[in-house]
Amino acid sequence: MNLTASLSSPQLRCGVRLLDLSTPQVMAIINVTPDSFSDGGQFHAGGVLLEKVLRRVEEVCEQGATLVDIGGESTRPGALPVSVQEEGDRVLPVVAAIAERFDTVISVDTSSPSVMVEAAVLGAGMINDVRALSRLGAMSAAAASGLPVCLMHMKGEPDSMQRQPEYESIFDEVSNFLQERISACLAAGFSKDQILLDPGFGFGKTTAHNFELFRRLPDFAAMGFPLLVGVSRKSMLGAITGRAVEERLAASVVMAAMAVERGVHILRVHDVKETVDAVKLATAVKFEKSNNG
Repeated sequence: MNLTASLSSPQLRCGVRLLDLSTPQVMAIINVTPDSFSDGGQFHAGGVLLEKVLRRVEEVCEQGATLVDIGGESTRPGALPVSVQEEGDRVLPVVAAIAERFDTVISVDTSSPSVMVEAAVLGAGMINDVRALSRLGAMSAAAASGLPVCLMHMKGEPDSMQRQPEYESIFDEVSNFLQERISACLAAGFSKDQILLDPGFGFGKTTAHNFELFRRLPDFAAMGFPLLVGVSRKSMLGAITGRAVEERLAASVVMAAMAVERGVHILRVHDVKETVDAVKLATAVKFEKSNNG
């Protein structure tokens, strides 16, 4: 089965750039926060370290990433919210500087309407919202931007989402939620080819929930929208391997390859070079199997 068989278009319009989804793409995670679960503080030390961010963007682009995801608010389990002003101060100068210097799609990891609007003006090409445009004003702001949006499922908020999350049917609840948000987006003026989906691994789910959702990725792909997935270095990998965050490279790469096999279009990752290699191999196997019947 071709990766684009169920998509309305293999080309995703991201502002002034087109992203080819006929083969899987790699999105590099760049958190300009002091407290993200894996790379918190790497690009922030009492303020955003802009030159260090730009060096990292150059590196990941050379390694094969076609998108960079810029986040200014940690959404790790237990994280507390930051003010919209602080988030904008972290994110917007970074977006402007990347847009000026690099030919890459800039995704902004935000739920804040004002950050969405200003980032779009500065050159962002995608909105990646863990709250699926549920904040007041977010839907209209995202629609006005003209950018594609990734809708993610999260049960609760980051500061409470991992306190014994329960579901009667994890797949049904997540897929129904995403379908409701798709309908809301279409009613707000989005076109079908502006919407991406993310089941939200680690966002209000137990290890068992996460792996059940991962097994059901082909069913999410069958909904007809591009899938964006982030499992890089997450606790679900540590729960199985017993490895600490900094020791989860192998597990992250294996999961990326398996995600490609299951129909994922964009992999959101920390370790770009290794994931790009894994994606190339998984894609070669997937398409060879498809071509041979």
